[in-house]
Amino acid sequence: MPAMTSNETEDFLAEPGHLLRVGTVDPSGMPSVVPIWFIHEDGRLLFTPRARSGWLAHLRFNPNICCTIDEADPPMRKFVAKGRIQVLHDLGEDDAWRDEYRRITMRYVPESFGDAYLNDTTDEPRVLLALPLANASITTWRMPFGHGENPLNVWPKRYYHDGR
Repeated sequence: MPAMTSNETEDFLAEPGHLLRVGTVDPSGMPSVVPIWFIHEDGRLLFTPRARSGWLAHLRFNPNICCTIDEADPPMRKFVAKGRIQVLHDLGEDDAWRDEYRRITMRYVPESFGDAYLNDTTDEPRVLLALPLANASITTWRMPFGHGENPLNVWPKRYYHDGR
């Protein structure tokens, strides 16, 4: 299965509508995965848990994270990043980063609804988190639908027992 090129990955992360699935581990060791909104800027994935989000509590306990972004329709692109989050703005600093939050919101909803949503939730404190991709372990792949690609090349070689 071919990996995405750097340009394909950049294009994929820039496309609106894809959800970021955030994988965390709680203090008891139980994993949790939550689909959220995000934006890719300056080589980082930016996302914003609310103060009472369970997964924010998980990340305060253990800042290691695994994120996935994928699509069900061809070319069925997949992106997985494992790394350590950075807190860019903590609770109570919302006014310093409202522009970032607006950009994240507008990737997912029409502007009129987004502005109403933002106004309605202004009093809900959030944290602005980042996963710097330069420090993350990243894996990408897509189905082999490109010109000259073998359409049966859908598994990595390590999955085959016959050494293909």
